Amino acid sequence: MDMQSTRDAYGDALVSLGEKNNKIVVLDADLSVSTQTHKFFKKFPERSVNVGCAEQNLIGVAAGLAISGKIPFVSTYAIFLSRAWEQIRNTIAYDSLNVKMAVSHSGFTNAADGASHQSLEDIAIMRVIPNMRVIVPADSIETKLVVFNEAVQKGPSYIRLNREKTPIIFDDSYSINDNITTLREGTDIAIFATGSMTHVALEAHNLLKADTISSSVINVHTIKPLDKNGVVRVAKNCGVVISIEEHSVIGGLGSAISDVLTSEYPIFHIKIGVDDTFGESGDYKSILKKHNLTAENVYSLAKKIIERKRTFC
Repeated sequence: MDMQSTRDAYGDALVSLGEKNNKIVVLDADLSVSTQTHKFFKKFPERSVNVGCAEQNLIGVAAGLAISGKIPFVSTYAIFLSRAWEQIRNTIAYDSLNVKMAVSHSGFTNAADGASHQSLEDIAIMRVIPNMRVIVPADSIETKLVVFNEAVQKGPSYIRLNREKTPIIFDDSYSINDNITTLREGTDIAIFATGSMTHVALEAHNLLKADTISSSVINVHTIKPLDKNGVVRVAKNCGVVISIEEHSVIGGLGSAISDVLTSEYPIFHIKIGVDDTFGESGDYKSILKKHNLTAENVYSLAKKIIERKRTFC
């Protein structure tokens, strides 16, 4: 199985985008090797800015460049960008400036450095800001498409990337818009996933299939604006849903889906994510297992829900 991290794909996509559009500028906060923006810096030094470890200034400079007609992509670790939340809200989003924030090392993927370097709350704090788009690509192919797509979208966006290599799910025929993507069709239960958990959902689908349970797997790359009609359509088809994300269960993908279902089509929904807790240092896969972010856990919960569903039916 081919593997690549979404941060690596981001760095490659920036170079390709920069070759096609001279309005693209890239800014980083002294982490260009980690975020992979160093590839753009090397190819286009005249359109590259390292502001140092100064995230509030990172957003301020990007705002000025956007006002001047450039299309700035800014990068750092997901957790470090939260230092500039006020500037993002009051400058970038309030004026709907054309700034693209692509952050790496999200979720637990900065496993060795521990809680201080892990971001489990970022989808929530970005999703709540008016005018902000929030996108979490599932693999390297989708990441490249997201970068090109966001370059032509007007206004601010937050693109969440990871450090760890994950399986490549899509091929070159894949295309995206803001709608959810059905990767597997099923009728017993729907599994909504985003980012690094999409391949986990696919693995869970295979486990369920072997146990004669029919599951849909839905890739939600765009959490805001959420494809509400698509979510309701899937829910009506399956009747029960699970959501899984490498993020807090508060305010992320699961919360976004629950918001829709509560008002449009109330059904049973289990949210799988990180409970109300901080991260920890250690081995990445071991941390995921500890927090039940595994295909086996999705499979186990799905079986319980299906048994409950069949009992009531």
